[in-house]
Amino acid sequence: MARKWSLSARRTPTKAGLEARAYGPEGDVVIRIEGITKQYVMGHATVNALRGIDLLIRTNEYLAIMGPSGSGKSTLMNLLGCLDTPTSGRYEFNGRDVAGMEDAELAEIRNREVGFVFQTFNLLPRSTSLQNVELPLIYAGVPPEERRERAAEALISVGLMDRLHHKPNELSGGQRQRVAIARALVNRPSILLADEPTGNLDSRTGEEIMALFENLYEMGHTILLVTHEEEIARHARRIVRLRDGKLESDTRWNDD
Repeated sequence: MARKWSLSARRTPTKAGLEARAYGPEGDVVIRIEGITKQYVMGHATVNALRGIDLLIRTNEYLAIMGPSGSGKSTLMNLLGCLDTPTSGRYEFNGRDVAGMEDAELAEIRNREVGFVFQTFNLLPRSTSLQNVELPLIYAGVPPEERRERAAEALISVGLMDRLHHKPNELSGGQRQRVAIARALVNRPSILLADEPTGNLDSRTGEEIMALFENLYEMGHTILLVTHEEEIARHARRIVRLRDGKLESDTRWNDD
């Protein structure tokens, strides 16, 4: 099945264009950002990390964000994951305006609506796979019996049925990343945000992890992948490229 890449008619979509076109499968809008900017003051200088970004992400999209160092992709990832707030512009997450939310409100969205997968796994070294995956459910106030059941289901879904009670130092790198993915999924988030998820893995294991993301996408999950590797990005169905804090291009491919 061949992948056909196509660029949108305008390399930088307008707000009207965002409203008129859906790059992925038709579905509810998960993320809508309009005119987002982010500035950092460093001494006497002001750094414009993002310069008026417009972006629309719908349910069951598989999107990669790319860009060279200093392009703004890490800043955009932090904003989309509600780890930071914009200097100006509008950001709606599932119809809620999150741009001006307080820290406690942002923390609730991070815990309940966004599943994070990081390059460094971020697992608790003295806890088992089951305990690591349970952690978001503890913060969410889920009763012990239910959270153990849900954590086990999440681990089984990523192929770790026989590793529930193993600690990180008893797992391979690929298995640790699977635990991290299970932890990201356990709260049934609206979007899965993966930051360089294969960065600490060898190429073969990285391909296994990307196959797992493909399976999750086919199951209906919305996936946002941040990477600097072209080969990894091409697993996604849509690639957004940033340069100098601006959206440079928005590309998608279709199966024919």
